[in-house]
Amino acid sequence: MKIWQMNINLTLIESRNKDTMMAHLGIEFTEVGDDYLVARMPVDRRTQQPLGIMHGGASCVLAETVGSTAANFCVDQSQYYCVGLDINTNHIRSIRQGYVIGTAKPYHLGKSTQVWSIEIMNEQKQLISVNRLTMAVLARKNLSGTG
Repeated sequence: MKIWQMNINLTLIESRNKDTMMAHLGIEFTEVGDDYLVARMPVDRRTQQPLGIMHGGASCVLAETVGSTAANFCVDQSQYYCVGLDINTNHIRSIRQGYVIGTAKPYHLGKSTQVWSIEIMNEQKQLISVNRLTMAVLARKNLSGTG
């Protein structure tokens, strides 16, 4: 089942992320499916903690990036936008180098909330972390001042 309410493609997503934290950390989107979105992030000096393994917060950044990007393409962006309410991350395995790949799939796409599953794997398809992201769906206010 196709979940996207708007045209979605990798070029459009990448242009939205220019000059943001995502660009700084090297996060790039790699695949759009009918009901999922995939992005990858390098594990390097930008995303490692002092022990040389990927920082747990970097997992959260990747999970929220891919999940919130997906969420915003599941609404009519002329009327709504989505922001994060809650993220829960369980770290399963550490990683020192290479890439981690995050895949976001929805559990729930409601009118006021969305709940997403984001699994983060290494390049050998070993599970690094499991993440649950809850998004608020908010109405855009008329910026002309008339309502």
